[in-house]
Amino acid sequence: MATMMRLQRFGKKRSPFYHIVIADGRAPRDGKFIENIGSYNPIPNPAEIKLNFDKALDWLQKGAQPTETMRAILSFKGVLYKHHLIKGLKKGALTEAEVEVKFQSWLKDKEAKVEAKLSGLAEKERNEKKATFEAETKINEERAAELAKRKADEIDAKAAAAKEALAEVEAAVEEEVVEEEVVTKEAVAAKVAETVVEEKKEEKAEVKEEPKEEAAPVVEEEPKAEVKEEPKKEEKEEPKAEVKEESKKEEKEEPKAEAKEEPKKEEKEEPKAEAKEEPKKEEKEEPKAEEKKETKE
Repeated sequence: MATMMRLQRFGKKRSPFYHIVIADGRAPRDGKFIENIGSYNPIPNPAEIKLNFDKALDWLQKGAQPTETMRAILSFKGVLYKHHLIKGLKKGALTEAEVEVKFQSWLKDKEAKVEAKLSGLAEKERNEKKATFEAETKINEERAAELAKRKADEIDAKAAAAKEALAEVEAAVEEEVVEEEVVTKEAVAAKVAETVVEEKKEEKAEVKEEPKEEAAPVVEEEPKAEVKEEPKKEEKEEPKAEVKEESKKEEKEEPKAEAKEEPKKEEKEEPKAEAKEEPKKEEKEEPKAEEKKETKE
């Protein structure tokens, strides 16, 4: 079986790198090899390829068969193109000078493409970094604006709270002043009301005292004396006087009647005249006098 140009795996899990080897096709992938002609690291962009160009071209001319991955690597490095130009030189289609000119021009174009790719990747990376930086600055500005807004809101809230506190204090002071004024007004009104009530009481007392003194003798006492006292005394005293006169002697009745009439008249008539009862005395004295005269007779 022919010799193979292939990759031999090394490295850790998820971070591999490969050796480019010439090995027997019957040997396992990571087994024995004939010669190591380079290395390949696929992790960076672009991938890192280290290849011994002359040995790869020599083994390719000897008939070594590259794998698909190894063919892409040889094409990227220009080994396959050089091998193609050498075939044309062997057939006589090209000279050595023409082969070298064409190969050098191809290398320049390839290097320019690689540099353009590298510059594009670098520029892309710069743009990505710039975008991330701008996004971070925007986020930081938004955060700073939010913090400034929060601080402004806190300051406004404190100012509003201070204003409310001042307003409450002023309102409390005004309420106290109003309450004091109301209390003073109520006290004054109460004093005025007390004075008015006292004056009314005094007026009522004066008014009550005056009609009693004037109305007592004229209106109430005269009809009572005429209606009630005269008939009773006449009815009751006349039979008694008659009964007593018959049973008793004339001698004893005369001195008793004189003794009793004189002190009673003098004692009762004088204080009643002072107490404004003049009509009653006259009414009572007239029947008594008539009765006693009848008894004496």
